[in-house]
Amino acid sequence: MQKDLGNYRKSYEKSALSEEAISKNPLEVFQKWFYEVEATDGVDEPNAMTLSTIGSDGFPKSRIVLLKKYTHEGFIFYTNYESEKGKAIAENPHTCLSFFWPNLERQVIIKGTAEKVGANMSDGYFESRPTGSKLGAIVSRQSEVISSRSELENNLKQLEEEYQNSEIVRPDFWGGYLVRPVSIEFWQGRPNRLHDRIRFTLQDDLDWKMERLAP
Repeated sequence: MQKDLGNYRKSYEKSALSEEAISKNPLEVFQKWFYEVEATDGVDEPNAMTLSTIGSDGFPKSRIVLLKKYTHEGFIFYTNYESEKGKAIAENPHTCLSFFWPNLERQVIIKGTAEKVGANMSDGYFESRPTGSKLGAIVSRQSEVISSRSELENNLKQLEEEYQNSEIVRPDFWGGYLVRPVSIEFWQGRPNRLHDRIRFTLQDDLDWKMERLAP
């Protein structure tokens, strides 16, 4: 089985990225880009991002998760701490986040270190979730092998009955991570594959160094 994709081509012509036109703080650049993506049709979930970790088997693994908050400290998402990604972060907190926004022909690549957020922050976000999402977080032994889909659905029904008249409290194995960035790269598609790439690297004095990279 094979398929030649060599003729798949697109010319990127929607925008440009120059050092003179952007903030010297990459988190401010990210905020501006995120607002622009939100205001433009064509992306169902602009907060969808690829999270890459290094597992205990030595292989990188990437999956899509949802960004739930960003601050001057970094980028926050929530998951099961006992999942494959949770275990990988516990062994090696160096992670990579990437966003691809095709409607504006943009990418953002973030290297950083992940750490658990405070329990109060995880509690607050868990409380804001719909009931079904809360129960889903409790019932799923994320990344573990299960016998069937029906096993999962039956366990959920039992939980729904158990918590019918009870408060659903966040389990200890579920919560948030903050990724503190050390490098943030902004990629803007340009014609003839001469894309704009500007990378910010965090320095020892906590200032950001801006550099243009070859496409």
